[in-house]
Amino acid sequence: MPEVKKKTKEHESVLVLLQEAQEKFGYIPEDFMANVARSLDISLSEVFGVATFYSFLTCKPLGRNVIRVCKSLPCCLKDAQMIIESVESELRIKPGETTTDGKFSLTLTNCVGACDKAPAMMINDDTYTDLTPGKISQILKKCK
Repeated sequence: MPEVKKKTKEHESVLVLLQEAQEKFGYIPEDFMANVARSLDISLSEVFGVATFYSFLTCKPLGRNVIRVCKSLPCCLKDAQMIIESVESELRIKPGETTTDGKFSLTLTNCVGACDKAPAMMINDDTYTDLTPGKISQILKKCK
């Protein structure tokens, strides 16, 4: 039977360190992940696995305003696709892309915690709910 690796304090601190890097740099640089792996004596693949598992962490630089469109079931049932299409139309980017001026990035994410007011999206730390194309246009204009 394979040995089960016990959770250690070092493993628990990986997420905290990655969150701190995300705040500081806006993303998690590869060399930072390598340093975390070395300092905690764990594999780089374990660190990378944590960094890519959570949708609010990213391994590539994003725009100054990160738009996260909820793709969970309640938002999908309330037409999350309309949000995606409205943002695409306003900013001329697709999910996973950043505007050429670096002001906006569009990503899809699982639940943003606003299921009761779907459809929802976040821009940086602000949540917007009960969205319509008109509301989305107004919100994005304020962020420009």
